Parts: sequence; C-alpha cells; structure tokens
Amino acid sequence: MSSKWAWFMFGSFVGSLAAVVLSGMLALLCSRSIIKWIVGRFTKRLMSNPYESNIWEIVTAMTRISPITVVENSIRAASGSVIERPFGSPRKFLHFDGLVFSPAQLTTLPTKQDVEIDTTTVIGPKAQKPLVLRIPILAAGMGYGVGLSEKAKIAIAKGTAKAGTSTNTGEGGFLPEERQNAKHLIIQYNSGHWSKSPEILKQADAIEIRLGQGALAGTASVLQAADLEGRASEIMQVQNEEITVIPSRHKDISSPQDLKQVVERLRQLTGGVPIGVKICASAVLEHDLEIAIQAGVDFISLDGGQAGTKGGAPILEDDFGLPTIYALSRAVRYLRKRGVKDSISLLTGGAYSQPGECLKAIALGATGVYMGSSLLWAMTHDQVTKAVPWEPPTQLAWYTGSMQERFNEEEAAVYLENFLNSFTDEMKLAISALGKCSLEEVNSDDMVALDAWTSHVTKVKLAYEPWEKPEANPHR
Repeated sequence: MSSKWAWFMFGSFVGSLAAVVLSGMLALLCSRSIIKWIVGRFTKRLMSNPYESNIWEIVTAMTRISPITVVENSIRAASGSVIERPFGSPRKFLHFDGLVFSPAQLTTLPTKQDVEIDTTTVIGPKAQKPLVLRIPILAAGMGYGVGLSEKAKIAIAKGTAKAGTSTNTGEGGFLPEERQNAKHLIIQYNSGHWSKSPEILKQADAIEIRLGQGALAGTASVLQAADLEGRASEIMQVQNEEITVIPSRHKDISSPQDLKQVVERLRQLTGGVPIGVKICASAVLEHDLEIAIQAGVDFISLDGGQAGTKGGAPILEDDFGLPTIYALSRAVRYLRKRGVKDSISLLTGGAYSQPGECLKAIALGATGVYMGSSLLWAMTHDQVTKAVPWEPPTQLAWYTGSMQERFNEEEAAVYLENFLNSFTDEMKLAISALGKCSLEEVNSDDMVALDAWTSHVTKVKLAYEPWEKPEANPHR
C-alpha cells in the first residue's frame, strides 16, 4: 500500500511539474508574441507618424537642449523661484587631462622600491604654529546644518583624523563633536554671526576667512526655518528666525585695510595658527591675491568654477568663475612674481576626483588640494543602497535628509580613511615613477602638455617638442 501511495505521489509531482513547465513555455511563447506585436506596432508608428504626433520629437528636441536643461527648466516652471542644483556645474571646462607625467627611466632613474615617499604637507610655513598634515588632500568646507548632518560631519572628522589630514567646518555652526574627533580642524570664519566667539576660534588649527566660493561666487545664501530645525538652529543661534541669511559680505570687512585688521586679530587671538582667505577665482584674480598678500595671510584657498556645493543656482555654477586649472596657473605665477610663493600656501579646489589630477595640481604649484563631492561619494560607498532607487543618496548625508538616521558614521569613517589612503598611495607610486622621494620635489618640469591650449594656460612644455636633456639626478 505504501508503495502504491509513493508511486501516486511521484506521479502527481511529475504531472504537476510537467504542467508548470508547459504553462511556462506557453507563457513565454505568448509573451514573445505579445512583445513582438507591441514592438512592431511601436516601430511602425515611430517610422510613419508625422512629427506632431511622434514621440521621437523628444529625441530631436534634446539634441538641441540637453536633458539637464529640460529637467531644470521644468523645475523652474513648477517652482517659480531660483532652483538649487547640488554638486556644481555639469559643464566641461579645460581641466588636467591635457597634462601627462614624464616617467623616469635612464636620464633619471626611478626611485628604489624600498624608499619611503614623503607626502608631508605644511600650510602656513611662516606662521607661528604651521599646520602640518601627513597628506596633501584636505576635506573641503561642508557646513553642519547648512549642508551636512551631524553624523556626516563626525564621519568626515574621524576619517580625516585617521588619514592624518584636516577637515573644515564650512559655513555652518561649530559642532563640538567635530572638534573632538578631528585631528586637524580648519574653522571657516564666515559672514554669518555664529561660531565666532573667542572660545570657538581658539580651538582652530587654522582659520579660513570665507569671502567667496566657486559654486556660489560671493552671493548671500538664504535658509528657511524648516531647513535648520533642531540642534543646528541652536548652535547657530537662529531658533526664532523665519529665515537665516548668510550675508554676501562680512560686517567687519568693507575694505582691504579691514581684511588686514581681521587677519591680525585672528592671529593674535589664536596664538599664531595659519590665517587664510577663501576666494572664488575671478578675472581680476591677481588684484584679489594682492589684497590677500597685503593683509598678511598665511594661506589662500582658491576655488575654481567647477567647485561643488549642497545647492547653488545654475547661473552661478555654470557662468561664474574661472575654471580650476586657469585659476591655479595664474595664482601660482602671481605668487612667484611677488616672491611669496614659499611663504603663502596655496590650496586649490574645484572638480578634483582622481589622484593624478591632484598630483598635477601640486606639480603646477599648489600646496594642497581640497576635495568635497568625491569625499562624500567615497564615504557613503555602499550605504547608497539604503536610499536608491527611491531616494537620492544625498538624503543620507544632508542635514535635512529624510534618511540621515540610517547613515552609519562608523562605516563612513572607515570608507573615507580607506579612500584617502588609497588616493595617497597612488600619488606616492607616481612620485616614485618620477624618480623622486617627496611631494615637494614634484614640479611642472615633470610633465608635458598634450595640446597647445593646455601648454599656453599652464606654461608646461609641449609633448611634441624636443626636450633639452636635464642634468641627471643621483641614482637612488
């Protein structure tokens, strides 16, 4: 009896399986037929209908106007106000692709593999308390409350501390936990009224007087009360304000002479940490640099037009400011002309995302490189899966983000540390391939330009012109 029952069960199973397979095959055949019919109908209409009733009209329209512009114009139509685009301009400017390094082989031998490459970076070498970093990559100013959440700021502080570099408070409020977890903290002296008490400023390893930035120029920023609810409004002391304005100007800076007074006051207050300015590169860049030199700054943070931000008007991101490589090249030449290149550090920012770009910037004369957007993407890493496909990944990191509670700051700090270490190791590898032992040895003679325009902008020798044989370096 049990044998018959077993055979019955087996037969039932086989029959059911056969039915499922047959049903699947029929469904597949039917679906293939249906899909073929749908595609055929669509193709026929696409190839036959006049433009006024043809969906292909969208394609032809977008060959004249980019999808980005179409979407942004639709947002303008819906909102009726200035829109804010994150991460800066999508425009493609001349960047660093036109430069390549010249490898050491015979005239100059590559550095031996057991030689340690020194990437020490000093900001404000003439300051009473220079800021000494282990690597030349710095976290750019991303403000607490006005941009990033508490968790995101703490993650950056922890990650940069482990990597031996600095983070920057940005225009937001001073977050005590950021100071506690950061090894090196640059406090941004912004045009708002918050976070300027002596007790706060004395905790800085350097102070950056923000006068402008690449993605916003020198304009004011307006924040609604809903954007600063919670702890940020308390720290910034704006709890009862319907709107919070970050002014376009500092109240205590109305002339070049005022800037000098502010620099001297901050230097005395902090006991001699480096004092610098942050500016957006303009057509009158040399005039702005001269004012900074006369003010006695220890460093200059120069933002190119490709720099990012949490949100900026497209017209400011796309149509203001010099591209990064133009700004950097002009600034280096002017500081050298004035004889202050060795005493005033030059920090560059704006669309840096690869180790080669950063090393090329340093070869051109930058002291260090600010990175913002790339750091955010690196530290969020696979945490973005918590947000996509239904929400943008930035909802994990923004102060107003709907998913900021799901952001794991410890994981983010590890990812950021790994990113910075990997970035630096690639730069070290490149330095050894140049036959050199330290970051400060790298210069523009280590590169050639692939096109005349890049050569003209950077004054780097063209690759297709013969090179005069340099004096051989000692074998290492």
